[in-house]
Amino acid sequence: MHTVVERELELKLVLSPERSIPVPARLTYRTDDPYAVHITFHIGSHHPVNWTFARELLVEGVFRPCGHGDVRVWPTKVDGRSVVLVALSSPDGDALLELPTAQVSAWLERTLRAVPPGTETEQLGIDDALAELLTPTPATDDLYLCDPWPGDESSSDDL
Repeated sequence: MHTVVERELELKLVLSPERSIPVPARLTYRTDDPYAVHITFHIGSHHPVNWTFARELLVEGVFRPCGHGDVRVWPTKVDGRSVVLVALSSPDGDALLELPTAQVSAWLERTLRAVPPGTETEQLGIDDALAELLTPTPATDDLYLCDPWPGDESSSDDL
């Protein structure tokens, strides 16, 4: 059975240093996808915007700047409040998001209790799948025990 850890929150889309707009969002973590976090932004369109990136990136980003390329995360203070900034880049555009540190940290704690760091591969069932794949089936074993080219064992008397 797989567990889903979700959190609805309001983050801010930073438009400029002086201006930001609230954006409802959902953080989702699934134990069947243990390395990833998913953020769904509800931006008023018919289709929400979804981003997926490494849980480890968000965990580290609560404490120190990390990431490069499409996703960068770092902690800071805005108007005396602790926030986590997430910079997202794609061919469609860039976004700077401000998330409340306390809410993100509490949600991350729940994900870390569901799947502690270092145990993610156990959730994937890779070992079980490999064992099943590599276990010979009886039918296959029987083929190896049979001589595929039986010798001519008929006697000349049978002719």
